[in-house]
Amino acid sequence: MSDRTVNANPALEAAQRRVRRRYAAERRFRAYGMAAVALAIAFLFLLIGSVVTKAVSAFHVTEIRLEIFFDPAVIDPDGKGALNHFAQADFAQLYRKTLLTKFADVKQRRDVSELVSMVSTGARFKLLRMVEDDPKIIGTTKEVWLPAEADIDMVVKGEIATGTPEAQRRINDKQLQWLAALQSSGDVRQHFNADFFTNGDSRQAELAGIWSAMVGSFFLILITLVLSFPVAVMAAVYLEEFAPKNRWTEIIEVNINNLAAVPSIVFGLLGLAVFLGFFGLPRSAPLVGGMVMALMTLPTIIIATRSALQAVPPWIRQAAQGMGASPIQVILHHVLPLAMPGVLTGTIIGLARALGETAPLLMIGMVAFMVDVPHTPLDPATALPVQIYLWASNPERAFVEKTAAAVVVLLAFLIAMNGAAVFLRKKFERRW
Repeated sequence: MSDRTVNANPALEAAQRRVRRRYAAERRFRAYGMAAVALAIAFLFLLIGSVVTKAVSAFHVTEIRLEIFFDPAVIDPDGKGALNHFAQADFAQLYRKTLLTKFADVKQRRDVSELVSMVSTGARFKLLRMVEDDPKIIGTTKEVWLPAEADIDMVVKGEIATGTPEAQRRINDKQLQWLAALQSSGDVRQHFNADFFTNGDSRQAELAGIWSAMVGSFFLILITLVLSFPVAVMAAVYLEEFAPKNRWTEIIEVNINNLAAVPSIVFGLLGLAVFLGFFGLPRSAPLVGGMVMALMTLPTIIIATRSALQAVPPWIRQAAQGMGASPIQVILHHVLPLAMPGVLTGTIIGLARALGETAPLLMIGMVAFMVDVPHTPLDPATALPVQIYLWASNPERAFVEKTAAAVVVLLAFLIAMNGAAVFLRKKFERRW
């Protein structure tokens, strides 16, 4: 008996060693997985943190306080008081006179030009709007906060080091002295940059905004939704519920799956050749962009809808048929409502992908410089990802923070859309 026990011990020990090795391997695998997740989260926080830290300053703008005399001789020399004549006035003279009065020692022509350039060229439009809103201010003196030029804004925010040699920065020592004088008298402040959300694009970084790009993205996503959602749902319902299982159906299903993996720029080439080249639709229009994005989004919604239909238990169909419902009634009244959470989730994810695409829009010309806000889907427009691309390619330092801020806005939209998808699934999902 003892001999058998002694002889069995080596086999038992070998089995125990194998079990220990298997458990050790499982612990290592679990540790590798946790390390991978931690690394991914660290990179995500690093990415978002770097973007947010650069974007924070874009939501504030530097303004300079000046006592502006709304000189009738400059604004309305003819005394007509007509609103359409005010736009022809040289409002830059108003803050030019104030600055020269404040810095009376500035006499040379070059110094005068550098002093006046500290105020943004967009200040004249602000003064124009003030006069148009209230013509009674003509002939009076008002305290007005005017936007500073981009380099002055960067200096106040600490983005441009003032300790570097004068030849290595775009703002000279005299301008730094004038800025210090304004700061010491309390005539410089940091203010919330509402113009970033209400203005269109601009060559001047302090005036550039994302409103035109946001409106263009809205039109684009709206057209994408209107074109892709009904077509994709109907196609998915037919393929899943009514189509015969034959070779042609298999070919269609394989092509739909392949189209979901096609690079987005291919759809841009298709839109360029067909919608612009063959049909002659307007270039840079959200209508064309929405049509291209609809083609790109269709496979994603079809696949998600088919998966949602497959998840509906077969006894739902059988029960409806047993009650005398027709095949169409079974689908429309019973199956599709139960599958709608998955359908909406796939739709929102597809639209979120379309919202963040850039390459197809570049191919159809939505990369143009757009200042005006589009009013219809046929007007020339750009989209938020393309606006980010344009600002990122601009060498001016002030556009770096604008780019980061636009990225933050785009990420907020994408997170909101994905959050809506999760909410809809949790709200309407049923467990069987």
